Amino acid sequence: MQLSTEPLSHDLPPLLTLRVFESVARHLSFVLAASELAVTQSAVSHQIHKLEEHLGASLFVRRTRRIELTPDGTMYYAKVRQALEWIAEGTRELRGNQKSRARLRVSLLSSFATHWLAPRLADFSAAYPEIHLQLLPSIELANVGAGGADVAIRYGEGDWKNVTASLLMAERLSPVCSPAFLAAHGPFPDASALRKGPLLMSYAQRHFEWEAWGVRFGCELSGIRSIMLHDYNIVLEAAASGHGIAMGRHRLIEKRLAAGTLVEAVAGSVYEGSIGYWLVTAEGLTNATAERFVDWIRHAAKAGEQRRDG
Repeated sequence: MQLSTEPLSHDLPPLLTLRVFESVARHLSFVLAASELAVTQSAVSHQIHKLEEHLGASLFVRRTRRIELTPDGTMYYAKVRQALEWIAEGTRELRGNQKSRARLRVSLLSSFATHWLAPRLADFSAAYPEIHLQLLPSIELANVGAGGADVAIRYGEGDWKNVTASLLMAERLSPVCSPAFLAAHGPFPDASALRKGPLLMSYAQRHFEWEAWGVRFGCELSGIRSIMLHDYNIVLEAAASGHGIAMGRHRLIEKRLAAGTLVEAVAGSVYEGSIGYWLVTAEGLTNATAERFVDWIRHAAKAGEQRRDG
């Protein structure tokens, strides 16, 4: 093969910026990219800014609570991803160990990934260095076992069709708001006192957690004003900023409750039932790599429960 002698130094950006860009573009999250690369979020932002300066183009659109690829970013990601895959393939061939590291794709909500799973990923990597874990944040249930993902972690009541779902951990639910909102609009002595709202909700076909909580505490919620937001991360930020009342998923907001940035709107109104986080796999699927991840995350969930009860 005839090798080119043309220098690449003029057009080639710093290679670290490309690795960071690929991770941010794949996750569409600075937080998840920072966790995957084991660096701070500010370091990730610095590398992206450095790359954009080198290219003279914006790669991401920064929304209030999320990011999106620009058209230039979308085009560049496709090229960078392909180039990095070629490098990875060449490295595997040179090492002669194409099968030494198994890939596992896990589909999950970004809120669960950010607030519960990401702080524990270092433990998983230490326990299973041979597994390359790919987190695929998504609101929709991935087509597990058919190219979409190997395992999914979903929030709900476990009633999805044509998949196998097993409860990972039940959630504890209660309405929460900022201390300032409670002082200005409260107190809320019981569930019926929430009638003025607004209730902060993420887009969904059915708001089962609010429904279950309302039935348990005798409150009809259908007539209460609500504000629909893109996902639960934004719901939490809106609640902490004093814009309304959110349904607090205690496993995800433990730190906020401890810090006092969120407080229970109605004292003593915690709902516990079948709503929670479920491990979802294709029916009849046997995957040794997925089984190792499932065993690990069940142990992590149990350990977290023991710490909370202790």
